[in-house]
Amino acid sequence: MRKSYSRPAGLVYGSDARQVITEGRGASLGGLSTIAYTLVEEIERNGPEVSRRFTPGTLPRRTHLPAFLSAERPLIMGIVNVTPDSFSDGGLNAEAERAIAHGIQLAKEGADILDVGGESTRPGSEGVPEAEELRRILPVIEALARQGLTVSVDTRKANVMRAALKAGAKIVNDVAALTYEPAAMQAMAEATCPVILMHAQGDPKTMQLSPHYDDVALDVFDWLEARIEACVASGIARQRIVADPGIGFGKSFRHNVDVLRQFTLYHSLGVPLLMGLSRKGFIGALTGEKQAGNRVNGSVGGAVWSALNGAHILRVHDVRATVEALAVAEAAADPEQTGL
Repeated sequence: MRKSYSRPAGLVYGSDARQVITEGRGASLGGLSTIAYTLVEEIERNGPEVSRRFTPGTLPRRTHLPAFLSAERPLIMGIVNVTPDSFSDGGLNAEAERAIAHGIQLAKEGADILDVGGESTRPGSEGVPEAEELRRILPVIEALARQGLTVSVDTRKANVMRAALKAGAKIVNDVAALTYEPAAMQAMAEATCPVILMHAQGDPKTMQLSPHYDDVALDVFDWLEARIEACVASGIARQRIVADPGIGFGKSFRHNVDVLRQFTLYHSLGVPLLMGLSRKGFIGALTGEKQAGNRVNGSVGGAVWSALNGAHILRVHDVRATVEALAVAEAAADPEQTGL
């Protein structure tokens, strides 16, 4: 089957971006005011054959940013794992009080959103009963929301989504993109909050056994596009949807690198984008760091790359390091905005 794709390229930043947008020599990348693209890689796929060429032009869909996102910079989503078996911290914040304190600290370091999860989805993990997931996360969500902080809930389950929203969560982040159970789609259709749809091939227990794609970047695009359309057809407004290509979920080392390299492709989905690569295994493969908790430097490098390619949300463990690195990158790209 023949299909066409458009990947923005020729990126420019800051005052240069604003100038080329004003002069019509480029277009905003993902609705951002600080990044523009001046070229489009036109990709034609016909079965196993893929052809590519660069041309001037614009994407077929424009991204309209919902009110909670910024046109100036990516938002930082700090990770609060309330699990005894987290791959990244070994269950350091498994108890509610420690998780709450950790979330407050991440907010002080610059996190705009706190992503609270009670079920590990690391490779090989088992599922968690709904009641246990609720027991873990609800006190944390309630406490952080009372502090006036913006909380997202990281869950695949409809009843957990509903309970978390009632407890004060403002965003749902679903690694199964509302496919884990049919009721999840209905729960989000009834809600009004943003929902993050992440790509994954297989479930956490088996996803890393033998992931296969014909062309990983394009296959992930097709899957996300289909999920977005399914959500819209079910009554979820496109303006509420954020897409995540799912680094580390059913992807080999090479797959992850290819998705990261071609990240701008996903802007042609016409929805905001999240990148979550913090401390993941492919970073350890690149840097040689076997301990997930020590993969700060590689994670920050990936976050900066994602920001420079138009990510609207960066999901990270190491908030302060990410915020500081982005401050330098943003100053270099747009020194007029530093105020110094």
